[in-house]
Amino acid sequence: MALPEPLTKVFRSAAFRLSLLGLAAFLLLAGAVAGLLFWQTNAVLSDQVLATVKAEAAALQSEAQFNGLPGLIEAVSKRSIPEGPGLYFLADLRGNKLAGNLNRLPPEIAELAQGGVFRYQRGSGATAREHLGVAIPVPIEGGMRLIIGRDVEEQRLFASRMKRIFLGGFGVLTLASLIGGLAIGRAVLKRIETMSAASRSIMAGDLSRRIPMAGSGDELDELAESFNAMLERIEQLMSGMKEVSDNIAHDLKTPLNRLRNRAEAALRDPRGEAAHREGLERTIEQADELITTFNALLLIARLEAGAAQENSTTFDAGELVRDMGELYQPVAEESGASLAIAAEDGPKITANKQLISQAVANLIDNALKYGVAPGKAGADISLTVTPSSRTVEIAVADKGPGISASDRERVLKRFVRLEESRTLPGTGLGLSLVAAVARLHKGSVHLEDNAPGLRIVLTLPTVDSGPSAELRPVSM
Repeated sequence: MALPEPLTKVFRSAAFRLSLLGLAAFLLLAGAVAGLLFWQTNAVLSDQVLATVKAEAAALQSEAQFNGLPGLIEAVSKRSIPEGPGLYFLADLRGNKLAGNLNRLPPEIAELAQGGVFRYQRGSGATAREHLGVAIPVPIEGGMRLIIGRDVEEQRLFASRMKRIFLGGFGVLTLASLIGGLAIGRAVLKRIETMSAASRSIMAGDLSRRIPMAGSGDELDELAESFNAMLERIEQLMSGMKEVSDNIAHDLKTPLNRLRNRAEAALRDPRGEAAHREGLERTIEQADELITTFNALLLIARLEAGAAQENSTTFDAGELVRDMGELYQPVAEESGASLAIAAEDGPKITANKQLISQAVANLIDNALKYGVAPGKAGADISLTVTPSSRTVEIAVADKGPGISASDRERVLKRFVRLEESRTLPGTGLGLSLVAAVARLHKGSVHLEDNAPGLRIVLTLPTVDSGPSAELRPVSM
């Protein structure tokens, strides 16, 4: 008869097989321990019986030596209690019984010089029952035959009870283990089937689906948590790809159309060669802007894909930021702003120095582009480095219009430009590149209100914090 499909799956599951393997190992060990205890108990009881029998044999031998046959017969008769544990049989040379509570000479003992185990009848008629005894022959002067033994029926019954208890216990334990194995296998299989169902749904295109967790914190929950983190990252990348596609269609289609229209207008211009030359120069400028945009996109894609080359070095973050600030001070002065630098030597980071330099440059350029209001006083930009025990914060703050709290996470995405910034040159990739560099180096980027203005903080792990030792940055 075929088993139901759910039960068959449980029997085939790894959890059930492991439970059976553990059960077999436990039963083997428990059987060995129980056998050792049973053997040791039996040995102790046997030693006690033999010691008692030998002590009685020595006493009766002394009685025969000092008081002769009459004294021996009297001593054996006194000891031969009908229902007592002691067993005795005294016979003359012809085998005639002289004293004792045994009806006959046990043949098993008569044939063995060292004695042994024998069976005998206790009682008579309907109450007669077979008992087990242990006896030894005792040498007596004059050729008399004396058998001294002990009834061990109680020990035999005790051993039988112990055996039944052990076997019953093993049976109950086996049954309970099988039931437990089935329950464990079914529970694990149910969780795995739930995870499989979620995986199939995800493969079908539902990227928002997540692997359910039981909340027990076991290895399956840890596995589900890792899967969910991976799915979260995949969903972010897929959403990013969709957003990039939409933004490319929106932000790059217009420049390409403008490029084509300008080239077509130059061809139609009646001024001839001069118009053609001017049109080509403008076309080259716009083509360079498009190439810059695509290069930034490729760099961000390489960073987020984790393409790695060993090009990391350990350097002073304060020195790098100070150098970048000094490089941009003339640009700030041309924009009518002042750039204040507060970066002391000290915090060491292990990273791709060129990528960190580009990220800092993007932050300064963003502040100069959007944080300076022409003709408005107090449009200062500050560049600071703040070290801590495990991280270093590189902050660029301005006193411009700032960004609302609802838009601060959105501007870190590719091609995102706020409406009021569409009139200014740019691609909307500067901050997304900074965010990609931060993620590559196990760091983070967050935007704060500078009251007034905007403060952007790039946080990176220092050399002593551990995670930076695992960096594998992309070479430019």
